[in-house]
Amino acid sequence: MTTTILYVCVTCRGTPPVDAPANLRPGARLLAEVERRLAADGDKSIDVVPANCLSNCPRACSAAVSGSGKWTYVIGDLDPDRHAGDIIDFARQHRAHEQGVPEWRDRPEHVRKHTIARVPPVKPAAPSQEQS
Repeated sequence: MTTTILYVCVTCRGTPPVDAPANLRPGARLLAEVERRLAADGDKSIDVVPANCLSNCPRACSAAVSGSGKWTYVIGDLDPDRHAGDIIDFARQHRAHEQGVPEWRDRPEHVRKHTIARVPPVKPAAPSQEQS
């Protein structure tokens, strides 16, 4: 099965003051909560990767779910105190679906309502026609 990657924007500021310490930013708090929950579950099937900006600042806090050969989703308006479970559940659904497109009605409500973008899988480059 393809590795599922959950990118969490750790630079998302949300509503704290601009000069708040980086570890108190909503993105950093979301990352910590996702990592804590996955560790508590013993789930090693999702790679959690901190991202330095997903360019979704107006709808921060943000995360993206991706996998090789699968659609990538960017989700915004995440509250680190309420949506860590939603983003984990969606990452698990994404992992289980061959193309990374779980049924819309089965996705957590927040994911259904706050998906910012769905990006098609990158197709492998065609083999070179040149002979070495």
